[in-house]
Amino acid sequence: MNFQVPQFIEIEDKIFGPLTFKQFVYVAGSIGIAFLFYASPLPFFIAIFPMIAVVGFGLALAFYKINNRPFINMAESAFRFAFTKKLYIWKRRPKKLVNQASIETTNQTGFILPKLSGSKLKDLSWSLDVNETLK
Repeated sequence: MNFQVPQFIEIEDKIFGPLTFKQFVYVAGSIGIAFLFYASPLPFFIAIFPMIAVVGFGLALAFYKINNRPFINMAESAFRFAFTKKLYIWKRRPKKLVNQASIETTNQTGFILPKLSGSKLKDLSWSLDVNETLK
């Protein structure tokens, strides 16, 4: 039995001419809101600015993509960032003061060597490195 495997499942169907359903809703909604500004008692030269802004936003929602992602995703992220609480935490860690006298000790050869602590392997490798440079 052969089954047809759907392909191009990420591409939306064009329902209204060259527009998908979402694009049609964004464009028609923005034009409808712009018409409400036009029909309002505001003078036309004042109403033209919100009309242009609303239609521009609707066209951006319908057609503009940022990094191959719809503009609505970026607008939603910007809205969430603007209206959610932000918590900035900065923990200052005080610097540990180290006594210089305890760090530096003199060797039999007169060189100043730091006093090491920790594992004996580190102490051994440090002493080998110092003896190599003295020879």
